[in-house]
Formats: sequence, structure tokens, C-alpha cells
Amino acid sequence: MIVRPVRSADLPALIDLARSTGAGLTTLPANEARLAQRVGWAEKTFRGEAARADTDYLFVLEDDAGQVVGISAIAGAVGLREPWYNYRVGLTVSASQELNIHRQVPTLFLANDLTGHSELCSLFLHADHRTGLNGRLLSKARFLFIAEFRELFGDKVIAEMRGVSDEQGRSPFWESLGRHFFKMAFSQADYLTGVGNKAFIAELMPKFPLYTCFLSEDARAIIGRVHPDTEPALSMLKAEGFSYQGYVDIFDAGPAIECATAKIRAVAQSSSLVLAIGTPGDDATPFLIHNRKREDCRITAAPARLAAGTLVVDPLTARRLQLSAGNQVRAVALAARS
Repeated sequence: MIVRPVRSADLPALIDLARSTGAGLTTLPANEARLAQRVGWAEKTFRGEAARADTDYLFVLEDDAGQVVGISAIAGAVGLREPWYNYRVGLTVSASQELNIHRQVPTLFLANDLTGHSELCSLFLHADHRTGLNGRLLSKARFLFIAEFRELFGDKVIAEMRGVSDEQGRSPFWESLGRHFFKMAFSQADYLTGVGNKAFIAELMPKFPLYTCFLSEDARAIIGRVHPDTEPALSMLKAEGFSYQGYVDIFDAGPAIECATAKIRAVAQSSSLVLAIGTPGDDATPFLIHNRKREDCRITAAPARLAAGTLVVDPLTARRLQLSAGNQVRAVALAARS
């Protein structure tokens, strides 16, 4: 498997992937015109022809037969062209000594605090390929790209995690809050956001702090929680240094997690090495390996061994990277060192 930049020829495969995601992945709508536009813009981004406010680094996961089975992306900066909304979870305290009452009520403040940060987005792997190193490669490959082209990204990276919804795509948070203001199903609002129609958020969303005690018990219970299918991705990002700092999605209340770019484990621990081709050995450990290219970027995960400033990999890994012995690579251990 390799991770590489998306190409126009991948569009049919992307449509198939988008149709299988279900609700909650707003940046990958099953809309051919919108996806075609996004793919074209991503190609422009990898060529260095887009301003940081507009960059969309869209990657695909491809098997050795050339089949696209996954997708992930990095937005260079959010909110610099149109507002980026989150709820900031706060606390309001009310007290009366005379009545012996002391109440702490969580509140939701509509905020644009995450504006300008880079964002991890659009992560999806086909269910038939959620095995081995595939999921970790697809997600973590982005960190090696950020490490190699650090100047293209912000000082902080965020990731909005999918919130809780049922098998029919119903979100308890949306049903208790959003539906009252938008008069539409969660899936429709989710879709409109994904195809770029975000003006309705500013037009219809209440601007004043919202007291969570007015929400249903089910809605309150899922604020800052992720969908069960998203738990592995959340755990993976936490291991890289990401944490929840009190910001949630305005539609499904899924958490927005964040980390200073320089402190992301795979960024901080990655290094430039000389590629050597041979036999990594039985004690080899999985590494993320990047060919250090931008438009022709190729990233893979494979057993490798460090030896005197070189990274020893087998011939298949070198072919996947389209590199020869003596070429430079950027690499990092796939998992955090214990």
C-alpha cells in the first residue's frame, strides 16, 4: 500500500468511497461535481499554485494493483475565506447563599477560535481494507508530509472527530438543538456543509450562549464524544499528542482535538535518512517512509532497520516509493517508542 496525492483519474473510486461513508464525514460528500472540483483543486495545491487559505492536500491509499481504497486530507488553514464555527464548552455558575443553591451549568458558545489552524480531515478507509497497517498508514502519512513541508502549515493542527449518531444517521445533539433552528434533518445539514454551503450556519444559528440543561439527556451525554467507529482514529491521534480542549462540532457535538504542530510525535521524531535496500531482518520494526517529494509524493509503511544513518528496506518497499538506494527519505517509527 502507498499513500499518494489524488489524481483526476481517481474520481470514480472517490465517488464509491463517498457513498459508503454514511453521515458525519462532511468533507467527503457523495456529489460528483463537488468532488471533481475538490480533486482539481487538490492537484493545483500539490503543484504549489494555491494560497495557504485555499490549500487542500487530498491523499488516496492505493494497493499494489492500483485500486484506491482510502482517502485522507490536510487543509492548510481553516476559516481564512469563510467563518469556521465550533461550540466552545464553558461553564456558568449561579449561586444564592440565602436559598442555599449553587448551580454549575455547562454552556455552549458559538466561536471561531480555531481559525487559521491546519486541519486533518476526510479520513475514510474502505471496510474491506481495515486490516494490518492500512489505517495507521492512511492517517499518519499526513504527519510526514507536514514534517517535510513544515512551512506550508500552521503552528497548530486540529481534527474534528465524528460525533455520535445512530444507524439511521440521526444525531441526538442535532435533534435536541440544531433541528429547532434549521428545520431539516441532520443528514441534509451535514450534506450542505460538505458541498460548501455554510452561509446558513451564520444566518440561522443562535449567537447567544446555550445552556445545556435545556437539551435532552441523550444530547448532553454525547457532547465531546465520538462515534464508535471513530474510537480507533481518536486513540491513534491521542498517541500522537492530540487532546480535547473543549471545542465541539456545532451539528453533532463531536470533539475537535488539537496539537501544536511541532509537538506531534511523528513530526518531532521524523528524520531525513539515506535509503538502503537489503534485508531489514527479523527484528525490523514498522516505519512510515516518505520519498520527500511534493507533487509526486509517495508514503508507505513497512518493516525497516536503522543502520549508520541509513534506513534499510526490502526491494518491494523501495519500488513502492519509486526510489533507489542512496536516495533521501523522511522516516519515523510507525508507533510511539515505549
